[in-house]
Amino acid sequence: MVHLTQGLLETLLDFAREADPEDVTVSLAATAAGDLDGAEDIPPETPVFTDFYLPDAGGSVSAVFGVDLGTPPGQTHGRFVSHATGELAVSREDDLHAVVFVAIPPWEPGNVGAFDRSGRRQEMHVVDAVPPEGSID
Repeated sequence: MVHLTQGLLETLLDFAREADPEDVTVSLAATAAGDLDGAEDIPPETPVFTDFYLPDAGGSVSAVFGVDLGTPPGQTHGRFVSHATGELAVSREDDLHAVVFVAIPPWEPGNVGAFDRSGRRQEMHVVDAVPPEGSID
């Protein structure tokens, strides 16, 4: 099972809505459930996706040199991708992570799925929890 916060899900859908008809890719970070307010029913060591890195951060350097400076290396645990004209599945063009969240129009929570890097659908649980203030773990 894959967990993400309600707030993160809403933010990611906003990114997809704003980018439509283009696709968007966003790097995601997780926080241990034990560090969240409102995730008491989840084992404390369970990772919950809570944070994102802005999709355009470091874009000008990346465009020139091909280096992504917007996302610290090794600090993302997942990826969100929107498929404005595609299907609810991982595609060959997606940047893969251990967990990939895919959204399709209309940009609503029911049109988001979680997949592993092989494209197998994972059970997704939306948590009404709040990450701690401060930096991403």
